[in-house]
Amino acid sequence: MARKYLTSSMLAFPPFGTNSSTFLLTGFPGLEREYPWLSIPFSCIYAMVLSGNCLVLHVIWTELSLHQPMFYFLAMLAFTDLCMGLSTVRTVLGILWGLSQEVSLDACIAQTYFIHGLSLTESGVLLAMAFDRFTAICNPLRYTSILTSARIIKIGLGILVRSFAFILAPIIRLKFFHYCRSHILSHSFCLHQDLLRLVCSDIRFNSFYALALVICTLFLDAVLILVSYILILCSVLTIASREERFKSLQTCVSHICAVLVFYIPIIGLTMVHRFGKHLSPVVHVLMGNTYIIFPPLMNPIIYSVKTQQIRGRIQKWFSMKRE
Repeated sequence: MARKYLTSSMLAFPPFGTNSSTFLLTGFPGLEREYPWLSIPFSCIYAMVLSGNCLVLHVIWTELSLHQPMFYFLAMLAFTDLCMGLSTVRTVLGILWGLSQEVSLDACIAQTYFIHGLSLTESGVLLAMAFDRFTAICNPLRYTSILTSARIIKIGLGILVRSFAFILAPIIRLKFFHYCRSHILSHSFCLHQDLLRLVCSDIRFNSFYALALVICTLFLDAVLILVSYILILCSVLTIASREERFKSLQTCVSHICAVLVFYIPIIGLTMVHRFGKHLSPVVHVLMGNTYIIFPPLMNPIIYSVKTQQIRGRIQKWFSMKRE
């Protein structure tokens, strides 16, 4: 089926020479006639992504009582999700609205840089939020003295440097590769591994560097988050009161949901790429879109529902508007 779609796509669009700097993005193979209908839910999803994260940022910005370490990290998460939505909305909706499937090499490399950089940023922010929960539960008396505003700024800058500086080397090399294979990408947006698939040059540096970077960032972050929750659980179990134990764990529910929402699509996409080569191309595209859109969509919902302070502010705003 994948070979059949590839052949039909190459016939449907003008052929590109091996030195062409233009690529074709893939929408939903076999569902081209349904694009006008598919554009409706995708447009609604992106509208929810942008408005939901802007709402969370606005609540935190305007409410002085929310200027606490936990909410600073939540603002970082919401801003990261907002940028992720902005970095992919043009190509995803551009395909579904029938505007354009073509993307230049420079634009594709730029999108690749921001998508992977923002993914690493979100992983780093989730790790910082795990440290925030660990400090709040295991060392509550020193919570505000440990996580001062200056220290939070340093943590944020460290996350940005780790996320965007360390990926520059493989991203820059994409500009100088020779793309001799079919210029048809597998998703509605550009990814590093997808571009490497079309390269005829030596890609060993990019492959090994990307693998090492994933291990040292995403995998290591996941391990440290797991360790932090093991320590949190050990600390909570020492609390005598059952009600206090439940109350302490309740403060972690939102963050645990955010971690699952981020890592489960990554694991699913990895498994599909590794073991699902026989699956329909639609499955690959759907998993790719889930990996990009699902966390930015769900995080504002999770924190608006599970965080009492944010939920209370939003309910207060809507009740005032009704009056």
